[in-house]
This record gives sequence, C-alpha cells and structure tokens, in this order.
Amino acid sequence: MLLAEVAATSDAVAATRSRLAKRAAIADLLRRTATGTAPGHDRADDLEIVVAYLAGSLRQRRTGLGYAALRDLPPPADEPGLTVREVDAAFAAMAAFEGPGSAQARSTATGELFGSATEREQALLRGLVSGELRQGALDSVMVDAVAEAAEVPADAVRRAVMMRGATGPVASAVLLADDPIAALASFTLEVGRPVRPMLAQSAPDIAAAFEKLAPDGDAGLCVDVKLDGIRIQVHRDGDDVLVVTRSLDDITARVPEIVEVVRALPTRRLVLDGEALAVDEDGVPRPFQETAARSATRESGRGRGAPAEAELAEQLRLTPFFFDVLHADGRDLVDDPLRDRLAVLDEVAAPHTVRRLVTADADAAAEFFAGALREGQEGVVVKTLDAPYAAGRRGAGWVKVKPRQTLDLVVLAVERGSGRREGWLSNIHLGARNPQGGFTMLGKTFKGMTDETLAWQTRRFRELEVEDDGWVVTVRPEQVVEIAFDGLQRSTRYPGGLALRFARVLRYRDDKSAAEADTIDTVRLLAGF
Repeated sequence: MLLAEVAATSDAVAATRSRLAKRAAIADLLRRTATGTAPGHDRADDLEIVVAYLAGSLRQRRTGLGYAALRDLPPPADEPGLTVREVDAAFAAMAAFEGPGSAQARSTATGELFGSATEREQALLRGLVSGELRQGALDSVMVDAVAEAAEVPADAVRRAVMMRGATGPVASAVLLADDPIAALASFTLEVGRPVRPMLAQSAPDIAAAFEKLAPDGDAGLCVDVKLDGIRIQVHRDGDDVLVVTRSLDDITARVPEIVEVVRALPTRRLVLDGEALAVDEDGVPRPFQETAARSATRESGRGRGAPAEAELAEQLRLTPFFFDVLHADGRDLVDDPLRDRLAVLDEVAAPHTVRRLVTADADAAAEFFAGALREGQEGVVVKTLDAPYAAGRRGAGWVKVKPRQTLDLVVLAVERGSGRREGWLSNIHLGARNPQGGFTMLGKTFKGMTDETLAWQTRRFRELEVEDDGWVVTVRPEQVVEIAFDGLQRSTRYPGGLALRFARVLRYRDDKSAAEADTIDTVRLLAGF
C-alpha cells in the first residue's frame, strides 16, 4: 500500500464533518488494502499500519523525534513512491537508535524519509510524528469503518477490539478471514493480555452526575473516590504478574511493590482495574509527578539507569487501589453488572480497594465528594450498579466529577494545525505573567476549540504575529485566554518548573489585558510549591 493512498484518504476524512462519509472513506481504503496483490505485499501488516496512521498514530511508541526535527525538512519529492511498510520500517529504525551518534543518525534518517515523500505525504508524516493529525478519524469511527469494510456488526468489532486491546490486529484478522464472525469471536479475555480500560464521561457536579445516571432519583449508585494516580490494569496467573498503564504500556519491572501485593492476594488468576499512587505515612497522596516518575516507562538502555531506578523505588513506593475486577479464577466478569463485580472484588482484593459509597441520596454523595477533596483526592467517579464493564469506551455507566480550576493566561505563540485543522492556527502556548517582567510558559493546548474558535484565533494571532518559522507563530503577548485544567505538576520542560495538566480553552477574555493575567506566583501558590 502506497503512503500516498493513505494521505489521500486522510485528506478526504479531514474534508468532511459527516461521520458516515469519514467511515465510508476509511472502509474503502481498508478494502483496497485487504485485497492488495503487489509483490511482497503483506496485507496483514499493511492493514495494521494503515489503521494506525489513519487514527493519527505511529506503531512505534517513541521515535526520538520532536518538533525541532520537523523544522528543517528537505524539499518534497515530485512523485509518490513510498509504501506504508517502508515508512513503518524507517520509524522503527529511528526508534532503535541509541548511544553516541544516535541523534545524528536519527537526523539523517529523518531527512532521507521526508526527502522521499511528496508535499502531501510530508504533511501526513509531520502530523503523525507531532501527534497533531486531527482529521476526525477517532477510534470509534475506525471501528465502524472496519465493520463496514468487513460487513459485520460494529458491536462485534468493538468487543473484539476491547479484548485485543488494539484495533489494527482485529482489522487484519476480520478483513482477511474466510469467516469474519468466527475471527471476531476468537478475541476473548485472556489473563495476561491487557484489554482496553473502561473510561468515564464527565459532569460538572454531583447533582448533574446523578441526573445523568439516575434521573428518576430512586436508583442506588456507586460513588468511588477518584485517586490522583496512574491507571493500572493487573493480570495474575499464579506467580506471573503483569502491570500495565491506561495506554497498555508494560510497567511490571518498575513497580515490584505492586507485584508483591498482587502475589499476596488469595486468588491465583485475576484481572484487576485500579489506580496506583504514592502516599505518605498518613495516607495522604503525594504530588502526582512523583507517582509519574516511578511509573514512567523506559526503553532498554535509555533514560534512568537501573541503580537509579532501584533507589527511586526504595524511596518512593506505590500503593495499588483496585476498583473493579474483570476475571477471577476462571470466571470472566466483564459482562456482569457492577454490583456483582464489586462483591467479587471485595473477596479477592481486600484490603486494597478504593473507598466507595453506595447511595441513592445525591446529598450524601456530595458530602462524600467534599470529604474526598479534603483528603487531597482528585474527586469521585459515580457509577450505575447495573452497568457491565464497557472496556475501551466512555461508557454511559461511569461519570467522573472533579473540581474545576481555571487561570487567565496569555498566548505566547501558536502552532500551525494539521489534518482537519490544516490552514488554521491551532495549538496555543500558554504563559503566566511574571511580576518581574515578561511571561513564564506553562504548557500548550488545542483542547476545547470549536471551528469558530479556530477561525477567530487564526485571524487574531496573525494580527499579533511577530515571527513565523513555518511551524510556530510567535505573537505579541497580548491575548488573554481562560484555561481550565485538572492540576499542576513539576516540569523540567518549562522555565517556571511547572506544567498544566489537561489544559483546555474555556473562552478568550477580550475584557482583560495581559497586565491583568494571573501571575506565576499565583500558579505556584495553587500548586503548593
């Protein structure tokens, strides 16, 4: 499969707002990929690559390429010739570079790859590397497209993806099978193979969460404390234990204390869902970045050395807290209602369970929520007791409630959009006012922007433009924007030593001048630093 065909489909997907049209365009490319007969054509591998690229990601988690590597690209090729497997192999080679000379080798390889790509292919590759390929092919659209291409029910594909933990392998299996339904049925829960975690929708407060989940007001709901840690999924088969993150990265070797806890549980075969975090002697959560430092994945031979990791593990132990169980000693539980799963969870994982309240009283739930915040927790997750475990989806059965924090910050620069946002200025750089002069950058965001917002800010920031290097447009620091965020964490990436977590645009503040923006001192006070 030529990369040019993927780029053309990506363009078609980006050009329409119609979900049906997006699905049809993707399904057509998947069919063509599945029936390809070019010499050396590995249809299964091609399908997995095409699915990843149209979903906006590379198969390699880390390539070592950043924004700087995309600024000085060679002139594009005149004619398309790259295949998706050649591109995938090039990125795999870049990801493998390490040690002295690796930066130069990666730079050379980047130049060779982009120099072989046409202008449109370069735009696609740039979007994949930067994570800015926003053409609307979200995973739910991709699942529906696979179902359309294979002429099978979307729910069957969705369940197979849930169990496999990835869309690509399911797409290749069902599109190349003589019996697609049987191929989908072969994807079942396996202890030792991670599944996609169930996700929660959001509500602004407890009352809204109860209205969404129990509009009649008479159904009991489960209210879990939402811990400010990392999502973990734990698989145990005898003494073999696997610990993965929300993105299904294997962190088992980095969290021996969690492995120890799981091996001490009474049940020999388990799949548990929960959170892990660092707590102090009184059980109060430590800052999130400390937990993140312990759990961050490191590829072999890179990052922190083994002695340093061992020292950090000794100084900062993670504690697991489980809130769901998917399998226990031969019994799959994903289709069971939550009330039944909780009964099993209390048998197999006590005392390492998340604190919860089961109530039909919204006022009691609000008191529980306030108590969780006083303890330093992130909020709560409200859940219906009848809901199955809808892995890989923001199921209607879970709703998270967190206090919203906001800051008025100043836009320092803005990046060109790609994919569906190509032609607009998209990702904004955010700064807090420094009382001693200037502004201190705290992060970037493209979240919360409608098409109308993108069009407006493109015009506005062109008016404020100071410099344009082809990727980042530096602007005069005049425009104030109100940003919502979930927290602050220490960061060596930004000069203030702080970064916003999950920042999103609420509104632009034309009623405020940059001199009225929040200061870096205010931000540090909020962070407790």
